[in-house]
Amino acid sequence: ACIGLFPSGVARLLRDRCGAAPLSPTPWRCRAGGAARTHRSRAGRELTHVQNTLTQPFFFFLIQETISDNCVVIFSKTTCGYCKMAKKLFQDMNVNYTAVELDLYENGSQFQDILHQMTGGRTVPRVFINGAFIGGATDTQRLHQEGKLLPLVHQCQMRRAKNSDLPCSLP
Repeated sequence: ACIGLFPSGVARLLRDRCGAAPLSPTPWRCRAGGAARTHRSRAGRELTHVQNTLTQPFFFFLIQETISDNCVVIFSKTTCGYCKMAKKLFQDMNVNYTAVELDLYENGSQFQDILHQMTGGRTVPRVFINGAFIGGATDTQRLHQEGKLLPLVHQCQMRRAKNSDLPCSLP
């Protein structure tokens, strides 16, 4: 199953630090078998407080946790054509992925700043497979055309299938 909730360690950190443990901020979306699910926070107003008190190291931690807890992660914007292209590619391959819609997040530009430090680019989409940055939409499309994309995904899925407590499933 595709996971769009905060990883348990992140939820604990939010609870300990801010007194709130939201299920998920608005931009964390999952696609599983082509059906989108958007998880919304039960914390409501507390989520704004949590977002405003987060520091840059925390954004880095949240990004790292998301990347390591999911086989495919796409940092995206809802209005970006290239982002739609990357997401459609994974949908067409029937591969579950987690999309982080930065334009729906109050601190989306801070996430982009961290992604720039991590990947050398600030543009979206930023696609990660098996914890590694593979590029943007055209890089992802090229890997698919070369027959290299699906093996990367399957490598992650096989590794995670051996360790059933990690969230990822075979399509």
